[in-house]
Formats: sequence, structure tokens, C-alpha cells
Amino acid sequence: MKIATFNVNGVNGRLPRLLEWLAESRPDVACLQEIKTDDTKFPAKPLEAAGYRAVWHGQRSHHGVAILALGEPPLEIRRGLPGDDSDGQTRYLEADVQGLRVASIYLPNGNPQPGPKFDYKLAWFERLIRHAQTLRDSGRPVVLAGDFNVVPTNADIYNAGTWRFDAVLQPQTRQAWQRLLAQGWVDATRHLHPTERVYTFWVNADAFRRNAGFRMDLLLLSPDLVDRLTAAEVDAGHRGREKPSDHAPVWINLAPRPLA
Repeated sequence: MKIATFNVNGVNGRLPRLLEWLAESRPDVACLQEIKTDDTKFPAKPLEAAGYRAVWHGQRSHHGVAILALGEPPLEIRRGLPGDDSDGQTRYLEADVQGLRVASIYLPNGNPQPGPKFDYKLAWFERLIRHAQTLRDSGRPVVLAGDFNVVPTNADIYNAGTWRFDAVLQPQTRQAWQRLLAQGWVDATRHLHPTERVYTFWVNADAFRRNAGFRMDLLLLSPDLVDRLTAAEVDAGHRGREKPSDHAPVWINLAPRPLA
């Protein structure tokens, strides 16, 4: 089973690139972030023609998340994180797909920091940590996939010093990430590539040519899925195509569940 995450940076503007990637990669499940469209303009029909059914949680011009599934439709469980009914930003979507609970996550960027946007980022992260614990306690197999807007360590960025004031590298951001992992979640890419320089985001085309990247697009697995993990890779070449997203798709493969 192939599960992917992809910050598309505008699902309608990048639709040719998204359809191209889906045709080439054929993930069973794809979590999208930054779809940047309200619910009425999500391209459900072109995606269905490509074999994918979808649920989405959109917002005009900003944010937005979706979950695509090959063949069968995802069963939506939750849109939006609990804990703040006044939060109107569309950053979280949860669904059941092929025996898994899957969440598409677009954690706030938080820049400029310090300031209200960084405060919102940290508050949102706290809500995610609380809800993630509920998912862990459920005993379900779970994948948390998305753009977490955190660079977990200095090994996950080409030059930490250059970006040391950015919200994605702040100690508070990294501490929140470590508290999330402490619940037992496993960073799939780092589990299989513990020492490699792996990047998923490049701020512009020149940065991509120099491979001056960040790793912020992540898939976290509940511990019961780790033994099934056989691959974790980045489709980095898609960042170099015409009018691409500034992120590349990241994917994992899970072996079939063993027979009881």
C-alpha cells in the first residue's frame, strides 16, 4: 500500500502537475495540503477521471487539505482539529481508507516570529498533540501525513544558520515536534534513512538546482505499522518540472497486513 503526502501549493493551478504525478506514481492514498480553493471549486471530476475519489476541506485562496484514494472513496471522520471552535483555518482532515485512519495535516508556518502567527502555530501544534494522543489511544493503525512546517533537526536543512530565525526552526517548534514523537509515532523517512540528507521543500528554482532544501513534509506511523514499512522516498524530480509546487511528493510503502 502506497501512501503519499504532497503540498500542491494550489490544487487548481497545479492540477496538470498533480495529475501527472498521480499517473506516474499511483499512490493508493494521497494527502494534499495547501489546496487553496473553496469546497465548490475542488477538482473532484478530473481526479475521479484519473481513478481517485476524494474528500476535502477547502478555503478560498488559503490553506486547505484533501485526502485522495485510488478506487474506493475515503470515509471522512473529522474536519478540523478539536479544541478551538473559533479557528476558521482549514488545516486538518481525517478519514478511514483501506483499513487505516489517515490524517492530512497542514501545520501553520508561524512567520514572522515572534508574533501572533507564531503564537497561533504553537497553539495549533498543542491541539494536534492532544488529538494525536487520542488517535494513539484508539489502538487503530494511523498515518499522520502532511506539511508539518517544522525542520526536526539541523540534518533536515541544508544550512540551519541561514534560517535560524525562521519559525520552522525555533526551539519551541522543535520541542513540540519531539513531544508529538514521544507519544510513539515513528517518522517513516528517518526510520529507513537515519543519516541521509533528505529534502522535500526548496524555496525557489535556484535552491532546487543547488539542492538547498528543507525536510518538512512528513509521514508519521503508529507503532503497529512500522513492521510493514518497506520504503520511504521523495519524488524530488517533480520539483524541477514546469510550474511546479515548491514541495515534492513524499511517499511510503506498507506491506500487506499479515494473515491472522
